[in-house]
Amino acid sequence: MATSIQAHENDRAIFIVKKERTTLPVHPFTIAVSGKGGTGKTTISSLLIRSFIGIGEKPVLAVDADPNANLHEALGVTVSETLGSMREEAFTRHIPPGMNRHDYVRFRFRQALVEAEGFDLVAMGRPEGSGCYCFANDLLSECMLELERDYHFVVIDTEAGMEHISRGTIGKPDMLLIVSDPGARGLRTISRIRTIAIQLGLEPEKIHIVFNKYKSGTAPVDIGHESPVACIPYDPDVEGADLAATPVSQVPETSPARCAVHELAQKIRAFAHERSGS
Repeated sequence: MATSIQAHENDRAIFIVKKERTTLPVHPFTIAVSGKGGTGKTTISSLLIRSFIGIGEKPVLAVDADPNANLHEALGVTVSETLGSMREEAFTRHIPPGMNRHDYVRFRFRQALVEAEGFDLVAMGRPEGSGCYCFANDLLSECMLELERDYHFVVIDTEAGMEHISRGTIGKPDMLLIVSDPGARGLRTISRIRTIAIQLGLEPEKIHIVFNKYKSGTAPVDIGHESPVACIPYDPDVEGADLAATPVSQVPETSPARCAVHELAQKIRAFAHERSGS
């Protein structure tokens, strides 16, 4: 009993010291990256995280909210468990004596966090089994809110349906990036995700389009009066990393895609500073 509680308290103490080492915002700027499979949203998410680190906006919190979790692979880190499996565990496994379920979930939440150079990562996953998870959802939402205060930026790699946003687990983002290929089929996906986002209460002006794998001479699909916030060029280095199963976020800094995402990160930082009035 003493060991479990002490470990819990130690985690909190370490966490508090970590916060005091740098001046961090009370409310980080949260970016959700969405798009259908194959458009490269995970690639954009990982390069965006690296770009924020590169321009000094660290630490960054990476949230993998896609059930087909592979953001950790793009970033070159290992995930041993997701919050979905942890949530199931809190209801089915024995909780150490002296800890209630609330404390146990918070303790395990910290254990599920993957720490890396310049960023931390947490994978949401899906709940396993059946039953009501309202209590656990509320707890995870509370944990996420506490956790976010430690970071300058939060980058969420989310599925097109944005399930975790609709459940309120990861809150409402400050910006939604819809990643699409620059073809006519992308228009339907853009429209569908935009509709879902607005139904979830996200303001239209916070929704931005990113065309990925853009080849020179390609005419991007007409998305109306707005312009895409970024056009990320086709990059053989990114394709090579995918084929070799190496972390795509570690492609050379001079690669076309990484340079374009670096510019996107600077734009987002300007949006964030405008929001905060700094």
